Amino acid sequence: MLRMITDLEEKVLSGTPIQRDEALSLAAVSGRAVFDLFASADRIRDRFRGDRVDLCAIINAKSGACPEDCSYCAQSSKSSAAIETYPLKGKDEVLKKAAEAKQGGARRFCIVTSGKKASQQDLRKIGGMISAVRDLGLLPCATLGLLQKEELQLLRDAGLERFHHNLETSEAFFPKICGTHTYQDKLITIEAAQSVGLSLCSGGIFGLGERWEDRIDMASALRGIAPDSVPINFLAPIAGTGLGTRDLLDPLEALKVVSIYRFMLPEKEIRICGGRMQTLGQMNAFVFLAGADGLLTGNYLTTTGRRFEDDLGLIRACGLRT
Repeated sequence: MLRMITDLEEKVLSGTPIQRDEALSLAAVSGRAVFDLFASADRIRDRFRGDRVDLCAIINAKSGACPEDCSYCAQSSKSSAAIETYPLKGKDEVLKKAAEAKQGGARRFCIVTSGKKASQQDLRKIGGMISAVRDLGLLPCATLGLLQKEELQLLRDAGLERFHHNLETSEAFFPKICGTHTYQDKLITIEAAQSVGLSLCSGGIFGLGERWEDRIDMASALRGIAPDSVPINFLAPIAGTGLGTRDLLDPLEALKVVSIYRFMLPEKEIRICGGRMQTLGQMNAFVFLAGADGLLTGNYLTTTGRRFEDDLGLIRACGLRT
């Protein structure tokens, strides 16, 4: 098994992409060999990404009341989870959070709203927030749903640097977690974001009930759309959601996801986001050793995250820098 791992590592380091069946072979790695897999992924990260960790933070700028039925989300129309619901926050509150994120070491700051897409009225307000976030010296990002090209161009003109829009899972598994929009709808939004010159952040959620084949098929799809950043989220089941009774992923399985994505997407930023502490617990320190080079730090949308200073300490302890 070690020989198989090192052979595939050498293949990636030589610039040759591994194939689906080879990625599935890595997914079958078990026992102590998983640490050999992590070590290989770490070397691939070092070769293609160096020793720098990219930190981003987010604000849940508009919460709840979403008409979509995504089964993992506490803000969806089908969720009975007890969450705070509010309209778009004001510019001053958003900028206060952005300043805190910068003070905490974040390089990027993402404005996130619930719903199928942000309204025209909200987009105009968000455009002003984006310009002000850039003036703070942060790279502005946004997660605003299924926007069209002209709407994305408006945000680009306001100073938006990156647009975040996840595939969530494989095309085959997607209908099992969402029925109010399609996988193709997502691809149209992603193409529109890239067509106006925005950097793209796109990845997914693991632990939804998908198979390893789905995870690897999503990685293959991401190769095709070529995002700059690939966020990896782990389901943190929330009571009242469609997936609220699912178990957390085993931490070693979650870290295998990170490593295999590093094998399949060696030149991309692999960013660990939601569900990190709930899923990994004390194995959180392994995210970099398993191949990651980015973190979402601070709190998430409807769940708590990790303090900025704790993540900065972890990065230093692993011999990395921001």
